[in-house]
Amino acid sequence: MAVCQLVTAQLAHTASGALGPLPREAVTMPIILLLGAAAFDLFDGRVARRLGGSAMGAELDNLADVISFGFAPAFFVVTWGAFTHSAGSVLVLVVAAAVLLAVVVRLARFSCQSPGDRHFTGLPSPFGAMTVIVIVLLHPPVYVGSLAILVVAWLMVSSIRYPKPRGRSAYTVVASLVGGAGCLVAWAMDAPGGLLLLYSSALLMLLVLVLAPMSLRRRP
Repeated sequence: MAVCQLVTAQLAHTASGALGPLPREAVTMPIILLLGAAAFDLFDGRVARRLGGSAMGAELDNLADVISFGFAPAFFVVTWGAFTHSAGSVLVLVVAAAVLLAVVVRLARFSCQSPGDRHFTGLPSPFGAMTVIVIVLLHPPVYVGSLAILVVAWLMVSSIRYPKPRGRSAYTVVASLVGGAGCLVAWAMDAPGGLLLLYSSALLMLLVLVLAPMSLRRRP
């Protein structure tokens, strides 16, 4: 649904002859839908295990995750770069493909991981998708933004461990994620603060990227 919203908005934006990035109202609903998908992703596995999920359900869940956290953020990248930075359009397409591929690899690795593990190997794809979207919404220079997005894609397929939301150490991570998502939704809904909300969201997500792996290293 978020992808359909983005495609429709981009086609209308292009047909109108407007230049530059999509207006805020055009990306509000896709952002809310993607954040909703990230929220549901926290609980769908537990619900499936409690209700006795099937193998087909697991495959459909992976497919939905690829669309929500891979294809949709990649399309955000395309709309940001290919339509607003003609000089770097090829680079942006490569970066978008890297995001999609990283999510596919990340989800394949997660499927092979034991449910009892206390950590994720690599940055979880919902958080990676949120980070990519925040970078795009900040509209950085094309080369700076592309580098930042490639770093996020690398983190998703890296061997860096991120804690699962369990115990005291996870509360800070979850609070940062909720705070970042809240700032993003507030910005999308045109709350007072504008770019300050986006910068706050970016800062909170950066803290998670740095502090979450450190919380695991401090454990005995």
